[in-house]
Amino acid sequence: MNANSLPTWSDVIAALDSGVELEKSLATFAMREILSGNTEPDQIKEFLIAHAEKGATASEVAAFIEVMYEHAAPLQITERAVDVVGTGGDGFHTINISTASAIVCAASGAKIMKHGNRAASSKSGSADLLEALKIKIDLDGVAVAKVFNEIGIAFAFAPKFHSAMRFAAPVRKELGRPTIFNILGPLSNPAKPAAYAIGVALPNMVELVADVLARRGVDALVFRGDDGMDEVTLTGPTTVYEISKGGRVKASISPEDFGIARSDISELRGGDGAENASRIKAVFAGESGAPRDAILLNSAMTLVAYNLDKDSEKTLVERVAEQIKVAENAIDSGAATVLVEKWSKLSNSL
Repeated sequence: MNANSLPTWSDVIAALDSGVELEKSLATFAMREILSGNTEPDQIKEFLIAHAEKGATASEVAAFIEVMYEHAAPLQITERAVDVVGTGGDGFHTINISTASAIVCAASGAKIMKHGNRAASSKSGSADLLEALKIKIDLDGVAVAKVFNEIGIAFAFAPKFHSAMRFAAPVRKELGRPTIFNILGPLSNPAKPAAYAIGVALPNMVELVADVLARRGVDALVFRGDDGMDEVTLTGPTTVYEISKGGRVKASISPEDFGIARSDISELRGGDGAENASRIKAVFAGESGAPRDAILLNSAMTLVAYNLDKDSEKTLVERVAEQIKVAENAIDSGAATVLVEKWSKLSNSL
């Protein structure tokens, strides 16, 4: 591309085909064209395939997200909050562990601003689960902020806040494979919370997501089960990147670190929103087993992420162990069940 010329799609594809990082001007141009509806589906498909083959960089992702925020509907919160989310695409079709963990954490007193969507590659996304729990999912920014301020948890439905993403949606569905948008969604919460707990399915994306969040200056735990789960897994170790104060530390945790038995992934397999809601309500009502263990472990990780602004000399294992007890109390006291009922009633009244 000539330094004095405006970017074109030919410049973008040529750069991707040559394997070089997109300059910010090219990355910004590409995402603006897609989100403005100026791009033909075949162009979007060519871009997504070429970009996936080249591989993303933190600078490109940061530029893409800037453009997403330009097009996003406003959502303002003033309190520290954490989002817990998985990128999806791990192929395991588990129950909605992240969303269940969000509820447990809010019932523990943490402030949760959940960003999510309907299922893309699974049977039940966070929106599908919440709808099955009779929670109204498509509130606008003012209503979402009101719910958050009143009960300490709220849901930002991605299509409501990132409506421009609709131009890429049919192409993503047609491709049927993870693309850069699987990473952009979890990183573009419209409320811009101060903390994140993000599970990443693709092994080559874990460090990338950690780098993007470190550059942004937020607190975060970014993790991937060594079995490929975009959650803290029960089958064995989970690799974790802890991001705080711009620094990054790598660690590994396993269920047995916390006295939790390893479980086969099949014990966490879920179904549609209604089935997953039923199973999660059973956990909240006291049912033991692998789903409870997974929800406790992921809730504890989210609570650790929420509290990363507090100095601690303790190891990650010690902090997670402490927060498992907090999460257990939120379930066993009935607080998680009560919160679901409150959330349903309040969201539907708006």
